[in-house]
This record gives sequence, structure tokens and C-alpha cells, in this order.
Amino acid sequence: MRDILVLYYSVHGGTRALAEAIARGVAEVPGMLPRVRTVPRVATVVERPEPPVPSDGPPYVELSDLEECAGLALGSPTRFGNMAAPMKYFWDQTSGAWLSGALAGKPACVFTSTGSLHGGQESTLLSMMLPLLHHGMFIVGLPFAGQPDVMSTRSGGTPYGASHHAGHDAGLDATAEELRLATALGRRLAEAARKLA
Repeated sequence: MRDILVLYYSVHGGTRALAEAIARGVAEVPGMLPRVRTVPRVATVVERPEPPVPSDGPPYVELSDLEECAGLALGSPTRFGNMAAPMKYFWDQTSGAWLSGALAGKPACVFTSTGSLHGGQESTLLSMMLPLLHHGMFIVGLPFAGQPDVMSTRSGGTPYGASHHAGHDAGLDATAEELRLATALGRRLAEAARKLA
């Protein structure tokens, strides 16, 4: 196995930008490939489900993506200090993978985007780790050592994972520091997966 699953949900593009940077970091590691996937929106109106294939962007994740990956990068925008409902809905359906141990022993990392600088970046990253720990995954973070941007960033980027401050109207693009940290996180995850393999 050499695919790293980069699984994210994004509404305004901030989380997607981090996912793309993480995928670039994964691709920098010889023998490792990013497999980028997303999840559909969750609607209260069930008469209008999402189409089976998104109109643009990566395909929707399937449970087989979890089984086949060598590692996982999980990303979601912040919703009150937690992952967004569509991502939570997906994880609530993974009990079969949990029972089989499909993710046990694989490395994982997390990333997020928030509307405000103090909008719950770190609590979202920490709460996204919980299902991954239940699945038996090893968590990979961004250490201060070797990542000077973690110490100097004035927007996103934490030792718990990559993050982006999008602004209250989602009008702020990812900064160079945020993208460097996301790329470094993808590279670090892929290196860990290669060593564990």
C-alpha cells in the first residue's frame, strides 16, 4: 500500500486549499501517492440527495478507501469547535472498518479551517483525532522542531495539525506559512507511512 488518503470536507475552499497542499507534500515522498477524496453534504431534505458523483473536485470517499490507504489526512472546517456534520456523518458509518481493524496501526493527521482566529482551530483538530484513535491510528503532528512556521505564524498552523484562518466571510486565502505547514504535514505523514510499511 502506498496511497495516502487525503479526506476532507470544504464549503468555501479553505479546507480544500490545505488538502491540496497536504497532497503535494505526500507526493514529495518517493513511492507515496495522495488519494484525495471528499464527503457529500448532509441535507435535512432527503428528497434532494447529493448526486452520486460530485460535479467538480475529487470523488466521494468510499469505505474501501479506508481499507486501501497506508495513511490518512483528515480535514474539516470548524463547526463550534468540532468537525462539520458531513464529515461526522461519514465517520459514524465506519463501524465495520473499526471492527475489522482496517485503520489500526496506520498513521493519521488532521487539518482545519476557521472563520475566526479563535474560532476553535485547536479544539477541532483535537476532536477530529478521537475517531482516529478509536480506529487505532497513530497521530502525526507538526513539531516545533524543524517547523519554524509553527512558532512564527500569525494565522493558522498548530502542533496538532495544519490550519487556516479564512476570516468571518471566508475571504482570506491561505497564507504562505499555512500552506508550507500543510505541505510539511503531508510529507511527514507520508514518511511515517513509508516507515511503518
